[in-house]
Amino acid sequence: LNIDFLLGYLTQLILKRRDLKIIITSATIDPQRFAKHFNNAPIIEVSGRTYPVEVEYRDPHNDKQHTIDMPIAIWNCVDEISRIDRGDILVFLSGERDIRETADYLSKQNLQHTEILPLLARLSASEQNKIFGRSSKRRIILATNVAETSLTVPGIKYVIDSGLARISRYSWRSKIQRLPIEAISQASANQRKGRCGRVSAGICYRLYAEDDFNLREEFTAPEIQRTNLAAVILQMENMQLGHVEDFPFVEPPDSRLVNDGYKLLHELGAIDSKNKITKIGKQL
Repeated sequence: LNIDFLLGYLTQLILKRRDLKIIITSATIDPQRFAKHFNNAPIIEVSGRTYPVEVEYRDPHNDKQHTIDMPIAIWNCVDEISRIDRGDILVFLSGERDIRETADYLSKQNLQHTEILPLLARLSASEQNKIFGRSSKRRIILATNVAETSLTVPGIKYVIDSGLARISRYSWRSKIQRLPIEAISQASANQRKGRCGRVSAGICYRLYAEDDFNLREEFTAPEIQRTNLAAVILQMENMQLGHVEDFPFVEPPDSRLVNDGYKLLHELGAIDSKNKITKIGKQL
């Protein structure tokens, strides 16, 4: 959200600062949209030094109930890998509950010389840092999408991708910010796949069908389009950056979310009838 906000601010700033040069880097954004927003800026693709990654689709859904037993599906892939190699495995799961259940299931399979490590944002720094330590054992790292773009786990040769993540969404009907589990976009899936092509050729096992992948959104919707905007509006009023409707966001938010944000701020007394920030608003 802060990045979406900053990019809009930078759009205004480069009109005043001709000497300012901006380089935007990301593996998961739509580059054409960003280039167009920044006055048709040039796009430079830097692929990095990666090795070829083979993709294998495994659709373990139960046809009758359309459900999937994630720990069993992951174990089947781990078992298949174990027969041919002892390389480190990175498993992408949607959240802590799935990670705990999968860790419990795998620990009961009597895997030889194997270390099972959870990786999620809520762990302490020392627990997270275990994944960077050297180990004589084969490591299976069970991670949320914190391992997708926020950090790189060293030495990964195989990726098992559940195709799911918890994505923050605001419902303007119920006025609630939720964290539903959703299918990830194609850009996120490809980013996950690339995690096993850093040290050698790798294999990415996707626990869903290829048709499912092809039907997914190409890019993940930016947070500005799926969050409560009250905090953004309040910040803009406080910094005297004008109204949110006129602000040059790369991908503008839905007008219903904007109206909802103003409504909440009025109810709290944070802005007055002219949408100017009040004393309470400054404290908030």
